Amino acid sequence: MIRRLGSVQAGSSPVLYQGSAQALCLLDTATELLMVRRDFRAALETCERGLESVAGFPEQEDLCSFRYGEVKAALCIIGIQALAELNKWRVVLEWVLQYYGAPEKMSAKIMQMCILLYTKVEESSIILESGGDWLKSPANQSLPGFGTVAELYLLHVLIPLGRFTEAESLAGNSAAFSEEQRHLALEIVECKREESRPKSPPESSQGEDSTNSTDPNPVTQRFQVMVRLLHRSVLVVRKGLYSFPFQKVALAAVLLYLLLLRTDPTLPSAFPWISSLLQMFRQMWDAMFAPYYRANISH
Repeated sequence: MIRRLGSVQAGSSPVLYQGSAQALCLLDTATELLMVRRDFRAALETCERGLESVAGFPEQEDLCSFRYGEVKAALCIIGIQALAELNKWRVVLEWVLQYYGAPEKMSAKIMQMCILLYTKVEESSIILESGGDWLKSPANQSLPGFGTVAELYLLHVLIPLGRFTEAESLAGNSAAFSEEQRHLALEIVECKREESRPKSPPESSQGEDSTNSTDPNPVTQRFQVMVRLLHRSVLVVRKGLYSFPFQKVALAAVLLYLLLLRTDPTLPSAFPWISSLLQMFRQMWDAMFAPYYRANISH
């Protein structure tokens, strides 16, 4: 394809022919440096020399305009790839604009490449303004790649940045989409908008959480058995009320609970077990002290 671009229309200016031949030669060299030798810095410098060689030529003939536009775009694409390999992706847009002057003058292929590059590095905001200017240009709306740019801009720039209103406007008013594509794009925008809204946990899930938190496990069952045995022991030694170390036993039970279950008492999931433990302690207290209080009241 590169060699085909080198064909020159009969009657073209020798200066234009010389510039075209030089630019094509530099394009071939830059491609080899990038793809074969993997010398990215040399490839970038070669692209810059090629872009400078075509910068001063006026676009007088249709064929020449097409040829120089394609060569210029090809050199920029190689340069973008070299900058990305050199980890200089932050300056890609600035580097391209110094040869095109304005975003809307960039070719569709270069705009597509810039969108994909900044999407990959998760910096879509860098291309937000330039991409919007490119799509708004009437001259670009008739280009073959306009639809692809609009699709990439909507999916990879507007939606990830939360620009849902602008995305709806682009999908609904742009001629880049067919009727079916427009409906699909609007559905995607609405779906992403719903996903971005904060959601409160449903009541059913809270009920399930509480149910799951009360599901017994072997350690919990063992602890409950221990507490029940302690309760029975209290009933047995109730006659020796004043000699029974109730506070020490209660403290030991709580420590066993925390050590065995490794549960943070402040967590909501621990509330059912703490409530169960408290209920057992109340039963133990009633078993030990209720007769004493009833005896005092009767007196």
